[in-house]
Amino acid sequence: MLIFTYLAIFLSLSGMVVFASSRKHLLVMLLSLEFIVVSLYLNLMIYLLNLNYEFFFSMIFLTMSVCEGVLGLAVLVSMIRTHGNDYVMTFSSLW
Repeated sequence: MLIFTYLAIFLSLSGMVVFASSRKHLLVMLLSLEFIVVSLYLNLMIYLLNLNYEFFFSMIFLTMSVCEGVLGLAVLVSMIRTHGNDYVMTFSSLW
């Protein structure tokens, strides 16, 4: 069981490294954020399994992560429709 905990921590750290290193495309940033959310979900499931709790909170977490993913895709579609691509550096928020 300890190896699953280390695996979940390694997955979340690798997702954070990918998020911090790739800031060129918005789609890659959103995918790395979703990877972090999935690894946090795995970590939550392992934690709840170790404490013999019920998994009701995991369903709430899963619902909120789906809402976060849909919001990110809506921003991506809006950005592609207004600017034509998903490069982060092509638009400025000061305009």
